[in-house]
Amino acid sequence: MDRPLLNRRLAEFGTTIFAEMSALAVRTGSINLGQGFPDADGPEEVREAAVRALRDGRGNQYPPGPGIPELRTAVAAHQQRFYGRLGLSYDPDTEVLITAGATEALAAALLALLEPGDEVIALEPYYDSYAAGIALAGGRRVPVTLRADPESGSYRLDLDELRDAITGNTRLILLNTPHNPTGTVLSRDELAEIARLACERDLLVVTDEVYEHLVFEGEHLPLASFPGMRERTVTIGSAGKTFSFTGWKVGWVTATAELVSAVRSAKQFLTYVSAGPFQYAVAEALALPDSYFTELRDDLRAKRDILATGLTDAGFQVFRPSGTYFITTDIRPLGAVLSEEGDGFAFCRALPERAGVVAIPNAVFYDHKDQGAPYVRFAFCKGTDVLQEAADRLKRL
Repeated sequence: MDRPLLNRRLAEFGTTIFAEMSALAVRTGSINLGQGFPDADGPEEVREAAVRALRDGRGNQYPPGPGIPELRTAVAAHQQRFYGRLGLSYDPDTEVLITAGATEALAAALLALLEPGDEVIALEPYYDSYAAGIALAGGRRVPVTLRADPESGSYRLDLDELRDAITGNTRLILLNTPHNPTGTVLSRDELAEIARLACERDLLVVTDEVYEHLVFEGEHLPLASFPGMRERTVTIGSAGKTFSFTGWKVGWVTATAELVSAVRSAKQFLTYVSAGPFQYAVAEALALPDSYFTELRDDLRAKRDILATGLTDAGFQVFRPSGTYFITTDIRPLGAVLSEEGDGFAFCRALPERAGVVAIPNAVFYDHKDQGAPYVRFAFCKGTDVLQEAADRLKRL
């Protein structure tokens, strides 16, 4: 067979570094801080809700295509509960769609809203499925790079660069806040300018807000709550990060009825439906008291600080995140011997043998690989003891 077995547009997005680093963690007995999944399950009462659904025969067969009514109602109530003060609300019958996690929501939105040749602006570094989703839809990604600012220890969005990236071919802005991998939480002023540009240039926005409850400094403001944005924004949420059930793959889309209908038209040919019994459990999870969300945030903030301190003590330049599961570091202060002159891939491949810890090179999240070359990402959604042990091991560097 002469033809390649994998579409050449998708071949470049094979993020085998994740599988490689996980295998390396097993082989070397290292602490795996590479991938962003918790090492403990979420609330017991939510797990019991899933068991009850299974035993009662709820969701064991095809659930409704848009998702079970209980979960769509719970998603709408969740939006009203946390963002109703901003004037944001959705009709559970027509403006909520349940998906197989946020990844499917993203893919379905891009497939539904893009035509071949449309340009999509994405903040770089970006979650790896963004590039693949744009390619599947025949779009062309236009990265706008978040810049590391060593003085503030954070990343900055250049709004002028974003403005200049918009052309007559731009169809959509793909936004992620809180942002993976940098941990950036876009400010009210930044979001207001993005909203102004979207309205002025008649752009759609798909906004990935799966880390909405994992904000340690600042606040999460849904882009759809800004003037003129509700009718042009598709918002993506997920139970995986908020409730520590990443394997359940329950996500959702909220948008106008017209946009939800468009996304569903693509989604029905991806998974059709999924996670029947888990949908009932997530509906109950979304009704947990405010104290759950506060304690989740406070616990992860404390874990962030443990790992950030350990990384700083080990010699990394640490960019302390304002949200998410992840800390980005600059390896160059460690010196050429350890950092291979700023080669994050080489550093991450050597780190398990040197210190017994696994991380991910940020360059995998960039189009401009040189921009991400010296940066390495660590996940802190692990147990306190695990993070303290990782900090102790990193002292070997």
